[in-house]
Amino acid sequence: MPDNQPVQIDPLTADEVCRVVGERVRELRLGLGLTMERFAEKADLSLGMLSKIEHGLTSPSLASLTALANAGGVPLTAFFRGLDEEHDAVIVPAGDGLEIAHEGGGDGRRYQDLGSLRGPIRHIEPVLVTITEPGEVFPLFQHAGVEFIYMVTGVLEYGYGAKRYRLEPGDTMQLHGEVAHGPVALIELPVQFLSLKVHPLPELTHQPNPALPIPQCG
Repeated sequence: MPDNQPVQIDPLTADEVCRVVGERVRELRLGLGLTMERFAEKADLSLGMLSKIEHGLTSPSLASLTALANAGGVPLTAFFRGLDEEHDAVIVPAGDGLEIAHEGGGDGRRYQDLGSLRGPIRHIEPVLVTITEPGEVFPLFQHAGVEFIYMVTGVLEYGYGAKRYRLEPGDTMQLHGEVAHGPVALIELPVQFLSLKVHPLPELTHQPNPALPIPQCG
């Protein structure tokens, strides 16, 4: 695209706004660990109204959204997060990843966060790890969710529970984050690998009540 060329942005529809707001309300409720009944009670709304809002089937009033924001302890704007960038992509140019402090970091060890889509929940955490010096022994890591590793350069041994795996350029590895894991031996430097952590989604604590009438959009 030529420089200074205006970008055509598709206008939002009312249905899209209702859908995104409903998703944000549901994410907030699940993050608080509340059932729909309990959250509706805290916000002084009917269960039927909360169900319609979460499913994007109604246009909630400002008063209803304010009540939900107060009940959840978040600003009103939290429900509109993602409207402008809902279909946007996040692009991080080569070498521009945000350098982050990381357990096991130090001289000759660089961790670059490669960005994430905006929203209240980070689903994927991409980190580019570069090791240029042997340094100290790495700690073993444990976290929720799963992790995918892609070797770019170098050779190392990667520990996973009681086992050790040799990884070379082009090799990939998938693992459960709850099992202790991490580099245990640097065989050929420099080492660089991409780590993708996929975080678990909040569990659905409440299924929609089949007795509630769910009107159709349109």
